[in-house]
Amino acid sequence: MYTIQKFTRVALLASTAAFAGFAAPAMAQDVEASAEDFIIVTGSIRQSQQAAIEEKREALNLIDVASADSVGRFPDENIAAALTRLPGVAVQRDQGQARYIQVRGAPNRWTSVSINGIPQTGTDEGGSGRAFRFDAVPAVILEQLVINKSLTPDITAEAVTANVDLVTYSALDRAGLHVSGDLGYGWMELGDGDQRQGSLRASYGGDTWGVVVGGSHYIREQITDNREYGYSTGSDGELAPRDYDVRNYKLDRTTNGLFAGIEVEPSADLRVYLNGIYTEFMDDEQRNAYEFEIQQGVGTRTKTGGDLVNVPVSGTFNDGKYRTRNYVVGAGVDYSGDNFGIDVAAGYTRNENSTYLPLTLTGTTPENAVSLTYDATDPQFVTITGFYGTLFDAGPGGTLINPRRGAPITTFDSTSFDAPGTFIYPIVTTTDSDSYTGKADAYYDFDGDWTLRFGAQFQKRDIAGNVANFTYFPIAPYGFDVNAYATNTPWNTGFPLGVTINYLDNEQLNLDQQAILEAQGLDYNDTNAPSDFFSQSEDIWAGYVSGEWEFGDLNIVAGARAEYYEITSEGTADIDGTLTPLTVSQDFFDIFPSVNLRYNVTNDLVFRLAGLRGTARPAYAALRVGSSIDDTNDTISAGNPGLRPEYTWGADASLEYYLPSNGIVSVSAFYRYVEDVLYGDSRPVGTDVFNSGGVDRSGYMLSAQFNGLDGKVMGVELNLEHQFDFLPGALSGFGVQGNVTLLDGDFEAADTSGVVSTLPFPGLSDTIVNTAVFYEKFGLSARVSYQWRSDYIDTIGGLGIGDGEFRGAYENLDVTLRYAVNEHLTVYADLANLTDEIYTAYDGDPIYPTEVEQIGSRYMFGIRFDF
Repeated sequence: MYTIQKFTRVALLASTAAFAGFAAPAMAQDVEASAEDFIIVTGSIRQSQQAAIEEKREALNLIDVASADSVGRFPDENIAAALTRLPGVAVQRDQGQARYIQVRGAPNRWTSVSINGIPQTGTDEGGSGRAFRFDAVPAVILEQLVINKSLTPDITAEAVTANVDLVTYSALDRAGLHVSGDLGYGWMELGDGDQRQGSLRASYGGDTWGVVVGGSHYIREQITDNREYGYSTGSDGELAPRDYDVRNYKLDRTTNGLFAGIEVEPSADLRVYLNGIYTEFMDDEQRNAYEFEIQQGVGTRTKTGGDLVNVPVSGTFNDGKYRTRNYVVGAGVDYSGDNFGIDVAAGYTRNENSTYLPLTLTGTTPENAVSLTYDATDPQFVTITGFYGTLFDAGPGGTLINPRRGAPITTFDSTSFDAPGTFIYPIVTTTDSDSYTGKADAYYDFDGDWTLRFGAQFQKRDIAGNVANFTYFPIAPYGFDVNAYATNTPWNTGFPLGVTINYLDNEQLNLDQQAILEAQGLDYNDTNAPSDFFSQSEDIWAGYVSGEWEFGDLNIVAGARAEYYEITSEGTADIDGTLTPLTVSQDFFDIFPSVNLRYNVTNDLVFRLAGLRGTARPAYAALRVGSSIDDTNDTISAGNPGLRPEYTWGADASLEYYLPSNGIVSVSAFYRYVEDVLYGDSRPVGTDVFNSGGVDRSGYMLSAQFNGLDGKVMGVELNLEHQFDFLPGALSGFGVQGNVTLLDGDFEAADTSGVVSTLPFPGLSDTIVNTAVFYEKFGLSARVSYQWRSDYIDTIGGLGIGDGEFRGAYENLDVTLRYAVNEHLTVYADLANLTDEIYTAYDGDPIYPTEVEQIGSRYMFGIRFDF
C-alpha cells in the first residue's frame, strides 16, 4: 500500500510540474498584483523584490528586507525559515524545523526582536535563553521582515549583531474590502504523516479607517530518525563506540496564529491604531529509544566494528508536551506635521513556555541481554549486522556464567525489560514573562537643513520560572510494567536497524504513570525543589537624541542612546537542607552611540559606513539566585547572579550597486569587538552573593555561566538579486537571488589558574550560502532554492571540561511552483528538503559523531485566493 501511495504522489508531483510548464504559455499576459499584497497573494517575485530593494536603498542605516509576498514564495512554515533567505542569516533547527536565527553567525542571543517597533524578548525551556523563538510565529501574519544590521539611536541597544523588526499587516494599505487566504495539504516523506495549512484574512480600508482580522493554522505529523553515540577506549586502544542509542520520534507539531488591528486616520497627518497578536506552538513528542550498552558486552569492540555477547539494553520512553505562546498587544498615535512629528506607543507582551517531559527509564537483566555484531566503517551509521540472544551456564548460587551467542533475533522483544529499577525521570519546567513598554519618538525638521530626533522609552519585565530538577521516581514498586505497553506496530524508519523494533503505546503509558503517582500523593509538578525556581524583575529606562543631515549626496545620522538597566533576582537557597531566601540586585548605566553614513556615489551606487555600541543581557536562568549549597564539599548548584551584560563596539561598511532595471549587487563587511563574553564553566564563585550566616562562600565551586574576556566576530556578505528582463521573449522571466557570507570569530577566557584560552563562538559557521534561481512569466512562478552552512560548535563544555559538541555542515534544497489561474486564484506546490538532509553532531572530530538525525522531505499542495 505504501508503495502505491508513494507512486501516486510522485506522479502528482510530476503532473503538477508538467501542468505548470505547459499551461504557462496559454496565459495571454502576466497576472500581477500590488507589491503591497499580503503574504498569501499572487504578486510577482519581481514586484516584491523591487519593493524590498527600494526600501533598502532609501534606508539611512544598513538593513535587509523581506517583503511578505516574497516570503510566501518559499515553503517556509515559520519566520525563522523565512529569514534565512536574507544575507548573513543562518538557522538553528530542532528535529529539522527552523527555531532560532543567527544573524552573521553570531549567538542567537545577540539578535533582538521587535514587533511593530515594540521590543520583544523570548523564553525557552527552563528560562535557559531569552532568544526569541521564531518557530512560534507563523510567517503569514506579517507584512514585512526588516533586519537592522546597523543601529540608529531610536532602536533598542539590546543588539550586538542585529535587530529584527516584524511588521504586521496594515488594513489601510489596500482600499476597500478584501479577503485573502490559502488552503494546503501535503505529507512528510518519512512516516507518511500529514501536513495541513490554512489561513484567512479579511480587511477593509476606507478613507479614514481600516480594520483587519485573520488567522492561520499549520500542522505536521512527523517521524524523526535519530542515532546517538558515546565513545570510550576499545579493544585496540583507540576510541570506539561505547553505546549505540537508536531513537525514533513521533511528533505532532502545530502552529496557530490570530491577529486583528484597527486604524483610524482622521487626517493625512494623524493616525491612531490598536492591534493584537496571539501565536502558539505546540509540540507533542513521543520518544522511543533503545540504548545498546556495547561497552558492557563481552568480546571485541573497535573503532570500525565489533563482536559482543551479553549486551544490556536500556529503554527510554515518553509522551512529551512542549508549548510556547505569545500574546502581543500594541496601541499608538502617530502625528506628522510640516516640520514636527511625534509617535507615542504602548505595548504589552506575554510569553509562556512550558516543558512536560516525563521520561520512563528501564532496562534488561542479563537473562534478556542480546549479542550482536556491528560495522562502524561509516561512523555516521553504526550498522548492527547481526542480533542474537545470549546463553549462560548456571554458576554457584544461581549466578550466570560463560555468556555466549544464542539464536538469531529478527525482532527485538519489546516485552523483555525486566530490570528491577524502572524509573520516571520527569522534566517539568515553566517560564512566563510579562513585558510592559511605553515609548515616545519625536522629530523636528529645521527647514530642511537637518532633522533632530529624540525620544524616551520605559520597559518593565517580570519573569518567573524554574529549571528542571532531575529527580527519579521509582515506579516499578507500584506494580508498573513497561512491557505491557508494547505494540505490534514496527518503527517507521529510514535508518538501518539490523532488527525490527516495535513502538510502545507512549500515550497510555504516561496516563497510567500519572494515575499511579497520584494514588501515592505524588505529582510531576511537585518534582522541582524550591531552589529550582527563580523570579526576576527588569526595568529599562532609555532616552536618545540624534541628528540627520543631508549634504547633497551624503546623508549622516548620528546620536546616542542612554539606558539605565536594573535587575532584581529572587530565589531560595537550600543550604544543607535549610531553606533561605536570597535577593540580589544589579544596575547598569550605559551610553550607546551610533553613526550611519550613506553616500550616493552615483544614481545607482551607494556606499554606507556605520559604527555602533550595543549590548546583550544574560538569560533568565543564567542569573538564577536559587541555589543548592553544600558547605561540606564547598560546591554550589545555581545560576550566577553576578553576571554582567556583554557589550560590543562595531563597524559596518557596504557598497551597493542598484541595477538599472531591477535588482542589486552588494558587498558588505562588519566587525564586532565584544567585551565580557558569556560562556559555561566550573570555577570559584568570586563574589559574596551566596554568603550567609557568617559563611564566606566566594571560593566555592560553581558550574554556571561566567563572563570571559574579549572576543571578536567579523565577516563579509556578498549579495545578488536580479531578474533578467533584458533577455528576449520568454527568457526574460529568469532571475537569481543569492548571497554568500564568510565569517570568522573567537573569544578568550581564563581558567582558575589564569591561563587564557581562545574558544570559538557557538553557532558560528564560517560559510553561509543562500541562493535561488527563479522563473516568472505568463502567470507561472517557479523557484529552486538552495541553502548550505558549514559546521559550527553548538555548545562549549567549559575550560577543562571538553571541546564541546559541533554541528555538521548541512544543505537544504527546495522547489516552489505557483500558477496564477486568474487574478484571484493561484495553485501552488511546495517541495521542501529534497536532499533528504541528514543532520549530524560530533564530539570534536567528525569521525566521532554523537548524533545523526533525519526527518525526510516534505510536500505541500494547495490554492491561494485573493478577492
